[in-house]
Amino acid sequence: MIVGVPREILDQEYRVAVTPQGAHEFVVDGHKVLVEKGAGEGSSISDSDYEAAGARIVYGAEEVFSEADLILKVKEPQEAEFGLLREGQILFTFLHLAAHRELTLELVRRKVIGVAYETVERPDGSLPLLAPMSEVAGRMAPQVGAHYLEKMNGGRGLLLGGATGVPPANVVILGAGIVGSHSAILATGMDGHVIVLDKSLEKLRYLEHILHGRVTTLVSNKMNVREMVREADLVIGAVLVTGALTPILVDDETVRSMRPGSVVVDISVDQGGCITTSKMTTHSDPVYIEHDVLHYCVGNIPGAVPRTSTYALTNVTLPYALEIAEYGLKEAVRRNGSLAKGVNTVEGRVTSRPVAAALELEFEPLEYILPIDVDSGQLFGR
Repeated sequence: MIVGVPREILDQEYRVAVTPQGAHEFVVDGHKVLVEKGAGEGSSISDSDYEAAGARIVYGAEEVFSEADLILKVKEPQEAEFGLLREGQILFTFLHLAAHRELTLELVRRKVIGVAYETVERPDGSLPLLAPMSEVAGRMAPQVGAHYLEKMNGGRGLLLGGATGVPPANVVILGAGIVGSHSAILATGMDGHVIVLDKSLEKLRYLEHILHGRVTTLVSNKMNVREMVREADLVIGAVLVTGALTPILVDDETVRSMRPGSVVVDISVDQGGCITTSKMTTHSDPVYIEHDVLHYCVGNIPGAVPRTSTYALTNVTLPYALEIAEYGLKEAVRRNGSLAKGVNTVEGRVTSRPVAAALELEFEPLEYILPIDVDSGQLFGR
C-alpha cells in the first residue's frame, strides 16, 4: 500500500502524523511511504530523517494525495484540502465530524473512507488513540489558565497557587476522564484549590485516591455546576461523549455571573464545547472576552508542543495504521472491532451513529456495508 503523510496546514499545527521510526515500520513491511517536504519540521524532524528511514520526500500535498491509498494526518482536512480527496481513499486522522458538517458532507460526496482516531474504541469503552492527546491537553490546561490569570494577559491578576497568607485560585474542572484527571493532577501540583465534577463516582473516587484528598470532588448536576463555576477563577472544560457533540454544561447566565477576569479553558471545543460561550480559536489568536470572562478555546492545544505530541500520537496510531496497510480496510476491521468503531464514513454513507444524529444525516451501520460484527470484529457466522 502507498501511505501518504501531508504537511498539516491548520493554523500553527506543527504535529506530523508519522515519525521516521513509524515510516520505517511501513517500509520494512513492504509498503511505500510518501512524506510531503517539510512535514516534520514543526516537530524537529528533518526530511533527511524520513529519507534515512526509507520514506520518499515529495514536493506538494497534491502528489501525496494523488498517489497515496492511505492518508495519515493529525487534524481533519481543511477546506483547501477537500479537492485533493478522492473516492476509495482511506483517511486516518482526527475528524471530529459531529462538529464539522461541511467536512462530513465532503467525505460522503467524495466517497472517502473516513477513519477517526477519536472514535476507535476498545471493548471496555476506552479510546486508545485519543488518550495521549487528551493527556497532553489536560496537562497543558492549568498552565494555560495560570498564564491568562496574570493581569498583563487579561486575567484577574492571580497566582494559581496563591502565596503565604493568600488563598490559591479556585480551579473548577468539568469532567474526570483523561483530560480532567491530568488537569487535576497538574493544577493540584501547582497548589491550586481544585474542584472536579463528574457523573461517575468511580472516576471521582480514583482522583481522590491518587491525589490523597488534595482535590474536592462533586457529582455533576446543574446546581453543583452552576454554583462551582460562579466561584471559579479558572474553569477547565473536559467533557467528552464519544463521537458526539459535547453537551452544554455551563449556560450564558452562569458565565455572566463569573468574576471579571476569570478564565475559561474549554478543551471540549473540538466537539462543540461544554460552555455556551465557547467558540473555536487558534494558537495565533487564542483568546477572546465574553461577559468579562477570558476564553481560551484552541481546538488543537497539543499542537503547541508538537515534538512531544507527535511521538505520543504515533506510538498509539501506528499499530492500527499498519493493520490497515497490511490487510486493507475491509479485512482490518473484520479482524479488529476497535478499529471498526473508528470508521465514520464509507462508500458515501455515515457509519457513526453519534455523527449522524448530531448532523441530522442518515445513519447506516457499518455491518450493513461490510460483513462484520462491530462489537467483536469477527465475520458474521464464525
